[in-house]
Amino acid sequence: MPARMRHVRAIAVVMGATSLALAVSLPAQATTHRGTGIERAVLPAGDGWASADGSTTGGAGATPEHVYTVTDRAELIAAFEDAGDAPKIVRIAGTVHGNSDAEGTPIGCEAYQQGGYTLEKYLDAYDPAVWGRDEVPAGPLEDARAASAKLQAAAVNVNVPSNTTLVGVGKDATIIGASLQVKNVSNVIVRNISFEDTYDCFPQWDPTDGDQGAWNSEYDNLVVHGSSHVWVDHNTFSDGDRPDADQPHYFGQVYQQHDGLFDIVRGADLVTVSWNVLEDHDKTMLIGNSDGAGASDRGKLRVTLHHNLFKDVKERAPRVRFGQVDSYNNHFVATTGSAYGYTYGIGAESKLVAESNAFTLGSGLDRAKILKKWSESSLTAENNYVNGRKTDLIAVHNAGVPAEQLTEGAGWTPTLRTRVSHPLVVPLLVGLGAGAGKPLVR
Repeated sequence: MPARMRHVRAIAVVMGATSLALAVSLPAQATTHRGTGIERAVLPAGDGWASADGSTTGGAGATPEHVYTVTDRAELIAAFEDAGDAPKIVRIAGTVHGNSDAEGTPIGCEAYQQGGYTLEKYLDAYDPAVWGRDEVPAGPLEDARAASAKLQAAAVNVNVPSNTTLVGVGKDATIIGASLQVKNVSNVIVRNISFEDTYDCFPQWDPTDGDQGAWNSEYDNLVVHGSSHVWVDHNTFSDGDRPDADQPHYFGQVYQQHDGLFDIVRGADLVTVSWNVLEDHDKTMLIGNSDGAGASDRGKLRVTLHHNLFKDVKERAPRVRFGQVDSYNNHFVATTGSAYGYTYGIGAESKLVAESNAFTLGSGLDRAKILKKWSESSLTAENNYVNGRKTDLIAVHNAGVPAEQLTEGAGWTPTLRTRVSHPLVVPLLVGLGAGAGKPLVR
């Protein structure tokens, strides 16, 4: 074994009463090998924005000692630390738990609790009948909640380095309860993984959020933050066994333990999102997370979404600010009884092109709500089909929501498309090919 690999095995596990931030070794179970052709795949030419200005190759050039198979969170982090920014292929085998101890065994929220925090004490202290509705929580129990949340964040957030291909092995590779952070790096590929239930143990109550207050949580399953050349392909994103619809209500509001599924923010650029499934979630995808982020986001946030399935998501599929976003050949499904709010959010200075998509809406769901105007921006929306019929989404929206008129014309024409299928065949194509566990073919 090379001396460098022996050194990586010696990285200490740091786990104390005040920190669960794990600096972990590369255990014996983590193996290295040459990898296969699929794992060394690169983004095809012309396949969305991530193919521009040099394309996206991830870890395709990895040497044999930088190909890893990992089975838990400790091994995943150790592989990233071992390779650094060198080209690397990291294979997820089985299930990786973000909320876990050094041996990979799942742990519960109580493992992070600090300063005497319990949910019961928090509810008693900040009940609006006691605390009121004019100020956000403050004092010892809020401090304890914040300290507990900081401890969980150290375990849940996993940073992905540059020049990485992260790929699932077989049909059941799963990451549960971890937030993959593609932050201020470049050239990353993520494929064939089911991302589930990245939950916040310690949501904060804010009685001033809206008319009735709200519980606010942290963590997305995947975040692309300030990074470029990122390809996210054939993954599945969901809340797993902890859907928002099943969460309790406190102070009259749902105890929201999830934030987004997959966000692209803070000057991220040149991203292709293809053949994924995003399902059963509330706040699904932000492209640009603040109207005030123009200094970092203008001229960036160039994102392509194609052949994805958005199923029973409430909103933000996506919500767009600033970016030139090309969304084509996606299938959006909202079944009767689902908590459907809208699909595309038209935000500050957004330049969305939504073409040749298919929408399947259950009975009683309003086509006029497919688009939602948040700011004065124009979009292009052509050749889209709703329940099998060609539909002018802008005209339908303007007729159904006359107080929120949208104007046509995003001001640019996408060219980075490998193929555009007729919207009537999109549900079949996406149903057969999208999501983790499907063949990684183009």
